[in-house]
Amino acid sequence: MYNRILVAIDGSDTSNLALKEAITLAKDQHSTLRLFHVVDLTSTYSSVQAPHVAESQDTLQAEGQKVIAEASTLVRKEAIHCDSKCIATFDKHIYESIAEEAKRWPADIIVIGTHGRRGVRRLLLGSVAEGLARIASKPVLLIRSE
Repeated sequence: MYNRILVAIDGSDTSNLALKEAITLAKDQHSTLRLFHVVDLTSTYSSVQAPHVAESQDTLQAEGQKVIAEASTLVRKEAIHCDSKCIATFDKHIYESIAEEAKRWPADIIVIGTHGRRGVRRLLLGSVAEGLARIASKPVLLIRSE
């Protein structure tokens, strides 16, 4: 049923839980995984002085590639076929990029971790998972942190 599973990852503990769940699902469904990481450059353009913007972008891109590499290693150890993609954006929300990739690839389901914040913490910190669940045209499996 789920032949193509898009896994949104960011290297956090919650993201790692989502990856583990996606691996379990992929084994059960004999699926292919796409590991997807979005580098948000918004803070780079708003907080870094002009001469250092490119340096900050390179650092964020390198960190994103490291997240992808570590996750790919875990997936391949489980003998699951996967590919990966790391993109950078500064003009849209992370959840919009994830939803667009799920359509473009095309995924059968999206797996993403969520911190399960409530109340003021959710309002102040926002939620990529919540935004994705609101706009995605594909089913979204939310994995809560422990």
